[in-house]
Amino acid sequence: MHTTGERRVVAGVSGSLGSIAALHRAVAEVRSAGGTLWAVLAWEAPLTELGPRGSFPSPSLGEDCRREAVDVLVTALDTAFGGAEPSVPTECFVARGAPGQALVDIADREDDLLVVGTGRRGLWRRALFPSVARFCVAHAACPVLTVPPPPLQRTLEAVTRGHGSRLDLRELQHPAVGGA
Repeated sequence: MHTTGERRVVAGVSGSLGSIAALHRAVAEVRSAGGTLWAVLAWEAPLTELGPRGSFPSPSLGEDCRREAVDVLVTALDTAFGGAEPSVPTECFVARGAPGQALVDIADREDDLLVVGTGRRGLWRRALFPSVARFCVAHAACPVLTVPPPPLQRTLEAVTRGHGSRLDLRELQHPAVGGA
């Protein structure tokens, strides 16, 4: 484990609204206490694409998966910051592996801060997809900041569940931007 060097704020990125909120919070942490933002997207190959012992049947398939992960990271950063740079020193990384384990392995210094988004998770979702945030809280060597989902995510989830037929579009506006 490393214990020296510039402070790193490691943000887990997946492209979800929760990870976008985590990126914004990570930038705020870098602004207030200094350091460098490390935006990290971890990826795993689809199980149907793997050969024996988790290897790719062809090297080009592994490279295609990595390139897809880079595209997701770039898109998430563009979404989070409107196509502009984050306004703090930033490093971007794509790591192959389970997201929780990859984030914990990267944020391995005591003075790091690991920032991850959390999501609203139903019983089935918890059973099928382990929580990255819970894994990080349980296994990280550094402090972990979990960021709740933004209010817009709850509204969008209601729409996708079929509760949006009576949704007033003014509810989608943020109060500080002219909403109700």
